[in-house]
Amino acid sequence: MEARYPAVAGMFYPESREALSSQLDLLIQPGFDKKKVLGIVSPHAGYIYSGGVAGSVYSTIRIPQKVILLGPNHTGLGARASVMSKGSWELPNGAVEIDSSLAETIIESSRVLRSDDTAHLREHSIEVQVPFLLHERADIEIVPITLMQLDFGLCRDVGEAVADAVIAAKSDALIVASSDMTHYESQKSAEIKDGKAIEKILDLDPEGLLDIVINNNISMCGVIPVTIMLIAAKRLGAKKASLIKYATSGDVSGDYDQVVGYAGLTVE
Repeated sequence: MEARYPAVAGMFYPESREALSSQLDLLIQPGFDKKKVLGIVSPHAGYIYSGGVAGSVYSTIRIPQKVILLGPNHTGLGARASVMSKGSWELPNGAVEIDSSLAETIIESSRVLRSDDTAHLREHSIEVQVPFLLHERADIEIVPITLMQLDFGLCRDVGEAVADAVIAAKSDALIVASSDMTHYESQKSAEIKDGKAIEKILDLDPEGLLDIVINNNISMCGVIPVTIMLIAAKRLGAKKASLIKYATSGDVSGDYDQVVGYAGLTVE
């Protein structure tokens, strides 16, 4: 496959270059002392709802050339752990090449990852991150990985494969874990449940995160990507996580009976 074209432009974010750039100018705030980080958690709803949280994260970090994007598979298409290993992604604000060499190294280091384009064609969780990255750095190269449900052992397999490939590449890389938090519960319920999950991320505790999400029935769609990001970041020397912003859809819609939670975090 030579190129992947947008699946959700015009729905989750503007489809024209000018409108998208204008919105990103508003969401990414100037004036921050941008820091080098190993990984982030960023939400993937429509920009009107979660763009403020995502923008707050991207406002505070330096974007290296290599970016590994981990997102949940909402469509059910493709392999359960799917890497798009070659080609490019076409976005309204530019084109992004896939780092085929890094992608192949990650696949070869894992027993569960497969080279598979199908899982990526209609999936939005990674797509909505890329315009933010492109807005901040035009020459990024990406490795997109979509993930279905995995047990902790397979999360460790993928996380270690990602970290070892970054080490072998001898280059800085950013690991983006795309996730929304609690879905369609009250504001109070979402804040309580999401608080438990966020605490485990701040503790750099990937196994604890997976356990608490399962045991508390937290509908955090990207728990597998975040678990894997934490495993990889710790292998790369992570020492600290920070909560940048938490919000819900209710903050935009005014409906606090049925909200979706959004958390933005950095790991350094």
